[in-house]
Amino acid sequence: MTRDEYEALKQKIEYHMNLYYNEDSPEISDYEYDMLMQELKKAEAENPSFITADSPTKKVGGRAKREAGVKVAHDVPMLSIEDVFTKEDVEAWVGKVRDRFPDCRFSVEAKIDGLSMSLRYRRTEGALKLYLAETRGDGFTGEDVTLNAREIDDVKETIDLDCDEIELRGEVYMKSEDFDRFNALQEKQGKSPAANKRNLSAGTLRQLDPLVTRERHLSMFVFNVQKGPAEMMKSHGEALDTLHSAGVPVVPHYICSDEKEVTAAIDRIGENRSEYDFDIDGAVVKIDDVSLRDMFPAGSKYSSGHIAYKYPPEERVVTMEDIIVDIGRTGKLTFTGIVHDSETGLPAKLCGTNVSRVTLHNADYIRDMTIGVGGKYRIFKSGEIIPKLNGCVEKPERVFTPPSSCPVCGEGLVREEDTADIRCINPLCPAQSVRSIAYFVSRDAMNIMGLGDTLIETLVHNGYLMSYADIYHLHESRDELISKGLIGKEKNTDKLLNEIEKSKNNPPDRLLTALGIRNVGKRTASDIMKQFRDLRRLQDASVEELISVQDVGETTAKALYEFFRNEKDLLVFNDLMASGLNPVMPEEEGGSEKLSGLTIVVTGTLNNFGRKEIQEVIEKNGGKATGSVSKKTDLLIAGEAAGSKLDKAKALGIRVISEEEFMEMLK
Repeated sequence: MTRDEYEALKQKIEYHMNLYYNEDSPEISDYEYDMLMQELKKAEAENPSFITADSPTKKVGGRAKREAGVKVAHDVPMLSIEDVFTKEDVEAWVGKVRDRFPDCRFSVEAKIDGLSMSLRYRRTEGALKLYLAETRGDGFTGEDVTLNAREIDDVKETIDLDCDEIELRGEVYMKSEDFDRFNALQEKQGKSPAANKRNLSAGTLRQLDPLVTRERHLSMFVFNVQKGPAEMMKSHGEALDTLHSAGVPVVPHYICSDEKEVTAAIDRIGENRSEYDFDIDGAVVKIDDVSLRDMFPAGSKYSSGHIAYKYPPEERVVTMEDIIVDIGRTGKLTFTGIVHDSETGLPAKLCGTNVSRVTLHNADYIRDMTIGVGGKYRIFKSGEIIPKLNGCVEKPERVFTPPSSCPVCGEGLVREEDTADIRCINPLCPAQSVRSIAYFVSRDAMNIMGLGDTLIETLVHNGYLMSYADIYHLHESRDELISKGLIGKEKNTDKLLNEIEKSKNNPPDRLLTALGIRNVGKRTASDIMKQFRDLRRLQDASVEELISVQDVGETTAKALYEFFRNEKDLLVFNDLMASGLNPVMPEEEGGSEKLSGLTIVVTGTLNNFGRKEIQEVIEKNGGKATGSVSKKTDLLIAGEAAGSKLDKAKALGIRVISEEEFMEMLK
């Protein structure tokens, strides 16, 4: 590997490390990330001169997030655990320890896929009481989340132990039932469901409002005594048993004496993973005698005396039972495979969940994967989150063919040029109406409070709403709606009608977002309206004029152009204008074009701005604020404790300025 290839690999890992630890929005699976780290370790072993202090192999991935609390220096560093990927590596490590200490025992524990938190207790007024809970952060500094931790049932306010002080470390996670309950509520409210339990757990623990943490219901297992009385710092297993006796939930674990027992325990945990109500991503092997651990160091970023075995992705063979075709909010055909385990005839058990549905993406995917009813396919969970097919095992008699007309409204379907997407272009298609109306009234669009999915379905079913333009005609049927009780009594009906009337004054970038034009979300709509200012001017814009807007490509420009020239779309839009919705952007006080054309990223802690405030200032002065550094970034504003974004900006040759220099630019 060349030096340039090594540096590129480092940057790639740092990018994904930031997404996982700091943004809680990973783009790749844990397995893919682990393979990148293994590649980096191999490169460093072969080229020791490449290694620098900032290598991902030398540091813990996270950083303290000030948005959710104040920084706290750890009494005992909260380090990572070195990963291994084969049973042979596990046996070699255990054998190395037993060569020096033949009687040594080991604790094998489920590696829960959550986020680490330590709990500090101190004897106060005769009781051992919780006084601080802290996240891992960068391993040496975390953040104070004590108020939120107190809302977790598994976190004990007091512990009945005979000592003056103790610090425990554990894993915060979300049970499957609580995750499913949260997502069901999100869907009911027309919001996006959470992608996975770990991300939701991390976001929940970092909430500023502890009541949110209580409502979402987190859980916790303790897996280590970080610091405590001498009798609890001898045998790790006995310390966990003592905590369990005191009512503290501790991680499932097995005490083992040799290599065979250790690997058998790893297998047992892996076999039971489908029965757990939490996600695991491996098994941790620890030297039970705490005093021996420092004799087996693993590097500056890893805990001594520990290794973590990472299970390969789980996979099952399923039979395609049926293929469901549906219409999405934008008219795009969606394909969902209904599957069952080919061996049991039941839903496939993967990573602790029952899988009976899998996304089939598009017509080309179906053709290339030879997908059809009766076919057999390997299935796994991508990143242990999303069910995904992984090849055909037994071909079906016939590959599935998509319909030629909309299965709901019967109109012909159109396949977009140079894509695999097939769409129903009838804006009044009933399958699209509920979804498109729900999107129209959502928080980032017109933000009409009180008009939720259930009420929208009722009004559509009763003929009051065919498109979102009909929302502004509901007042014409006020008395009828009250007499039928569809919205509620007079007070509730008038309250909703007032919210609808109030929404007419929203700035037109919200309305442009609400129209649901493909690729035109909240940010793009804002950029477009900053340039065109008036929806009526946008309506007459050519494709070339639309492409001139920053970050608007040809596909988005064509979608906008075609929307304003489609007879049915135009009919709905003109109805909205006739109802008195605002087409003109307001003039912003203190605004300017001083940052026009600049894409700006902010990193680190600033003295004069919060993160949201500085983004607003950037956009108010014509710039574009984004969250990640790329080749398209023009400027990085670096505050105190700037992290990997600063490193990446330097590597890409992007101009870096201080907060003071940024303020000078606005004068």
